Amino acid sequence: MESAEIRRRWLSFFEERGHAVVPSASLIADDPTLLLVNAGMVPFKPYFLGETKPPAPRATSVQKCVRTPDIEEVGKTTRHGTFFQMCGNFSFGDYFKEGAIKYAWELLTSSVADGGYGLEPEKLWITVYLDDDEAETIWREKIGVPAERIQRLGKKDNFWSMGVPGPCGPCSEINYDRGPDFGVEGGPAVNDERYVEIWNLVFMQYERGAGDGKEDFPILGDLPSKNIDTGLGLERLAMILQGVQNMYETDTLRVVMDKATELTGVLYGAAQGTDVSMRVVADHIRTSVMLIGDGVTPGNEGRGYVLRRIMRRAIRNMRLMGATGPVVQDLVDVVINTMGQQYPELVTDRKRIETVALAEEAAFLKAVKGGTNILDTAVSETKAAGGTVLSGDKAFLLHDTWGFPIDLTLEMAAEQGLSVDEPGFRRLMQEQRDRAKADAKAKKTGHADMSAYREIADGSGATEFTGYATTQGESTIVGLLVNGVSAPAASEGDEVEVVLDRTPFYAEGGGQLADQGRIKLDSGAVIVVRDVQQPVPGVSVHKGSVQVGEVTVGASAYAAIDVSRRRAIARAHSATHLTHQALRDALGPTAAQAGSENSPGRFRFDFGSPNAVPGTVLTDVEQKINEVLSRELDVTAEIMSIDEAKKQGAIAEFGEKYGERVRVVTIGDFSKELCGGTHVGNTAQLGLVKLLGESSIGSGVRRVEALVGVDAYNFLAKEHTVVAQLQELVKGRPEELPEKIASMLGKLKDAEKEIEKFRAEKVLQAAAGLAAGAQDIRGVALVVGSVPDGTGADDLRKLVLDVRGRIQGDRPAVVALFTTANDRPLTVIATNEAARERGLKAGDLVRTAAKTLGGGGGGKPDVAQGGGQNPAAIPDAIAAVERLVVETV
Repeated sequence: MESAEIRRRWLSFFEERGHAVVPSASLIADDPTLLLVNAGMVPFKPYFLGETKPPAPRATSVQKCVRTPDIEEVGKTTRHGTFFQMCGNFSFGDYFKEGAIKYAWELLTSSVADGGYGLEPEKLWITVYLDDDEAETIWREKIGVPAERIQRLGKKDNFWSMGVPGPCGPCSEINYDRGPDFGVEGGPAVNDERYVEIWNLVFMQYERGAGDGKEDFPILGDLPSKNIDTGLGLERLAMILQGVQNMYETDTLRVVMDKATELTGVLYGAAQGTDVSMRVVADHIRTSVMLIGDGVTPGNEGRGYVLRRIMRRAIRNMRLMGATGPVVQDLVDVVINTMGQQYPELVTDRKRIETVALAEEAAFLKAVKGGTNILDTAVSETKAAGGTVLSGDKAFLLHDTWGFPIDLTLEMAAEQGLSVDEPGFRRLMQEQRDRAKADAKAKKTGHADMSAYREIADGSGATEFTGYATTQGESTIVGLLVNGVSAPAASEGDEVEVVLDRTPFYAEGGGQLADQGRIKLDSGAVIVVRDVQQPVPGVSVHKGSVQVGEVTVGASAYAAIDVSRRRAIARAHSATHLTHQALRDALGPTAAQAGSENSPGRFRFDFGSPNAVPGTVLTDVEQKINEVLSRELDVTAEIMSIDEAKKQGAIAEFGEKYGERVRVVTIGDFSKELCGGTHVGNTAQLGLVKLLGESSIGSGVRRVEALVGVDAYNFLAKEHTVVAQLQELVKGRPEELPEKIASMLGKLKDAEKEIEKFRAEKVLQAAAGLAAGAQDIRGVALVVGSVPDGTGADDLRKLVLDVRGRIQGDRPAVVALFTTANDRPLTVIATNEAARERGLKAGDLVRTAAKTLGGGGGGKPDVAQGGGQNPAAIPDAIAAVERLVVETV
């Protein structure tokens, strides 16, 4: 049974039994404590925590998940992987243990013809929590599982929590016996390789307190509502139903390994080393495609770094297997063709996904080239110092800065006769991981900080947003926090967070900055609002300070936003939509939104593009935007189902979380996007849009910055003033300025070349005199001294080589000249073959000189260059070179 069919049967089974089918959420977690969705229940977390009311009492999903804590173990075993799909069914206060158990047994053991998976009942083993007699009884008496195939395990294995105070409860796991070929009998308590867990049923019935680890926390009592959260690993079930040894041999991964074989000629199963590489490639390429598909782009931080790391591991392992050219295109296509059966959006976004992946491959191959140069230097320095081990910090620098995998460093260092301080490298890597874990743990405690907001939400419900229709209105204060703590009242000067039952203030979101303004109470008290956020979905928290009087919970209030600020932000937001569409028209659908910020009078817009946007294209985009403004198109907003919005071609932003009902903003016949922000009523209200330029903010991501309305006019007015001043200076019309300025710059460049040529000739004229004045040090001709300050490195090098060439015959010669350029000392030293035969090497001499100058240097035995920080030390450096020559010969 193919993976796509396993997925289809799961959703169909539970939909027929009254469960709402919930599409997989994006891998970009809508949770500040997570980089990526790492479990099937993550999208349902707000319902289990009581932050939001669930849309239905029963739900089911097949959720995309990524876990990367053991990324370096991927490939070494057949059990580790980064991407997986978690099939889940959920009950929010509806059915509990008996219902969950019966559904699981029915789906697993029903025949394929009846819509089930057709597993043999006698091969299924059950585990329950130590004291969960209820679950054990249901399995034994209601389902008929023999007592000898039911085992009780402790808190570590069969008790679930989120790792923070909140819901928790016992688990019951269903395990499949793969037979004696996979180890000894005795059930999952004895052998989890033979008895593979395929489905975990979590019975959320308790509330836990604070504590560390999986076992060290108190149970505070029963939950008011009992919930069900189950998870079945699709890949594990596919492994069983497809009759293969491990998940890498299932349909969605095997095809990637087959393509890798086609590209490298290496067969899976031929050798342990290449098998590891095959598994790394299969897992990492699939994960990369899924991440890019959900809008992640390679970068050096957060989820972008996760993507970059796994992509580079995959490419590196292809090279280890013999691939010499680009490989990503072929591998990505295989994944899209296979996973696209389950996620059609991958096929739709094929071009964008390929563009991002190919750009990262090119960047990595370039990084390998640059890192190789750094590694060569580190190897040379290690050998020069008499060492045989490349330091751990050098290996870490290559890994952290250049994305150089440690195995690449090990291999290349070995080729040059060096080993690598792996323990030192691992220590630095562990320190980095420990810092990351500490940060993550600190973020996790955010749930405790949210309790005050959740209490307000539970008591008063969601805040009604009235800002689409009005900029001011009456409301009531339903929540008040002073210094982060709930309080009944606040006094003049207090920093406060205020929750209203209804508000015209827009809370920051979707790239739009929050409104500012004032809240006035009937008592005369005034709150100045500087920011508005939604720490809990649907609850707008107004942050500011009490300017006058006393503020109390329950008081009537009048909220009014800063209208001029709102209008300026609305102009920017509408201009962002126009820019998005114009860029897509010019560059294609790969120019998808990757972020934005709409502030008063200006905006920035991030979009996908592997290359810089040519200036001519940007000019065309700007012209098109302003032509749309002149068409005076109406801007309208409509609430509709997400499916209807997609049918109408509305564009959705990557990483944003949308509900079943969405707001679609339409600008005439030009643009249609899902958006919750505020906008103008007509494009004519924007006045003018001026694109300031575009730049790179990461691999495959560009940023456009722009001004709108009066801000755009002011910018152009300043530019006009500058143009007028240039006209006066060069005595020409505006259209003549580029040609006249280019001509002036050309003449200046020609003059600089002439000056440089004259100066170089003057420097080289000294060569004959320097050669004639060579000292004789035990038969070695030594030319050492200073040349005029300002001599450049290239001219100094030419002079040194010229002097060396003027020393006649087979006489050993050393030429060491010094100068000061840009307030820094510089030296170039050269030796001829006869001098090198007597042990005089340029690199050794330069290092001695550069050390005296307070710097460093290096090069080849025949010519080397160095520098330092202290020009006053040049006489001492000259003396040091003379001493070393005397000591050597």
